Amino acid sequence: MKTPTPPPRVQGWLDRARAAFAPEEDGTTSVEGRRRAIVLLFMCLIANGVGQTLMFAILPPLARDLKLTEFQIGSIFAVSATLWVFSSAYWGARSDTWGRRPVLLIGLAAFGISTLAFASVLLFGLWGLFAPTMTYALLIATRSVFGIFGSGAYPAAQAYIADRTTAQERTQGMATLNAAFGLGAAIGPGIGAALIVLGVIAPLFFVGILGLLSAAAIWILLPERTRPHKREQMKPLSWFDPRVLPFVVFSVIQGTAGSIQIQTVAFFIRDTLNTSTAETQQLAGVALMCSAIATLFAQFVLVQRFKLTTRFLIYWGIASAIVSNLLIMFAPNYGLIVFALMMSGLGFGMLRPGFAAAASLAVSQDEQGAIAGLTGGASAAGFIFAPLVGNLLYSWSKPMPYALGAVLLVGLLIYVLNNKRLKTAVVQGLSDDSTSIPQA
Repeated sequence: MKTPTPPPRVQGWLDRARAAFAPEEDGTTSVEGRRRAIVLLFMCLIANGVGQTLMFAILPPLARDLKLTEFQIGSIFAVSATLWVFSSAYWGARSDTWGRRPVLLIGLAAFGISTLAFASVLLFGLWGLFAPTMTYALLIATRSVFGIFGSGAYPAAQAYIADRTTAQERTQGMATLNAAFGLGAAIGPGIGAALIVLGVIAPLFFVGILGLLSAAAIWILLPERTRPHKREQMKPLSWFDPRVLPFVVFSVIQGTAGSIQIQTVAFFIRDTLNTSTAETQQLAGVALMCSAIATLFAQFVLVQRFKLTTRFLIYWGIASAIVSNLLIMFAPNYGLIVFALMMSGLGFGMLRPGFAAAASLAVSQDEQGAIAGLTGGASAAGFIFAPLVGNLLYSWSKPMPYALGAVLLVGLLIYVLNNKRLKTAVVQGLSDDSTSIPQA
C-alpha cells in the first residue's frame, strides 16, 4: 500500500523547515541549528503559559453558574498540582532514557487533549447536560490528565537545553525557556478578551488546539538524533540524593513564596479598593499581566543582553522578591500594588533561570532530565501549600501572607549563603568554561 504524501507545496515547506535544523556532516547540530531548536521550544511552550492564565481567569467566575463552591474550584487545581509534584520527577527521568523529544511530545499532546476535554466538560456543565457532581468529578479527571502527563514537557525541554549548552550558555538558555511561560501569561488575558466574544469557553478550546499544534511542531521539526542515555546501571535520582536535596528545598520555598501573591492578590485588591467582582477581575488581571511583563524584561533583557551571572541572578532575584512582599503588605492604592507585583515578576524572572542553571550543573550530563523533573515537581508544591496556608492567613489578617512570603525568602537567602552544595553550583555557573558536547 502506497504511503500518502503531502501536496508538493506543503512537502517543500516541510523539507525547508527540516533543513533549518539539519545536522552537520559529522552528525552534530550547528550552533545556529541549536539556537533554532531553542526558539522552537520557546514557541511551543508559550501555550502552557497562556493556558494557565486563562484557566485561573475563566474557571473561578463560572463557579456559581456551575453550582460549584470556591473550595471545589480550588481543589481542582490542588489535585492537579499534587499529581504534578510526583509525575514531573517520573517524566524527567524517562527523558534521560527515552530521549527528550518523546517526553516533550507526550507532555504537549496531553496538555492539548486535557485542555480540550476540560473545556468540553465546562461547556456541557453550563448547558445543564451534566449534574454539578458529575461536572466536578469530570473537571478533576480531565485536569488530572494534565497533572499526570503534561508535567513531562517542561523538564524534558529543560534537559534538552542542558544537553546542548555550555555552562556559560546555560543560564541564557534556561531564561529563554522560562520566558516562554512568562510571555504566555502576559498575552493570555489579551487572547481571552479577544476570543470571549465567541463564548466564555472559546479561549480554552483555542489553547487546547494550540497545544496540539505545538506537539505536531515538535514531532516534525525538533532534532534529536543521538541515542538516549543508558542509565540501567545507575541509581535513580531521588529527592533525598545529597546532590539534589538542597535544590528540592530551594524549589519548594521559592515556589510557595511565588504562589502566595498569585493566589491572594485578587482578594487584596478587592478588600483594599472595595471593588466589585467584575472590577476586581479586571484589575487583578492587569496587575498579573504587569508582573508577567516584568518577568519577560528580566529574562529577555537582563539575562540575555547583560549576560548576568548565576550568582547575581539568584541573590538579587531573592532580594527583589523580598522587597515586593514588603511593599504589598501595606500598599494603600492600586499603583503600589501593581509596582509590588512588578518587583515580584522581576525578582522571580531572575531567580528561576539562575536556579535552573545552577541545578543542572550539580549533576551529571546523564541526569539532566531527572534533576529538571525533581525540581520542577518540588516547585509545583507551592501551588498546593500557597492556597491552603496563604488564604488561611489572609482570612486572619491582610498583610500576613506577604509577611510569610518575605520570611520564606529571607530564609531562602540565608539557606543559599550557608549551603555548600548550593554555593558551589552557583559559583560553577559563574566560572565553569567547560562545554557540553553539541548533540544532534
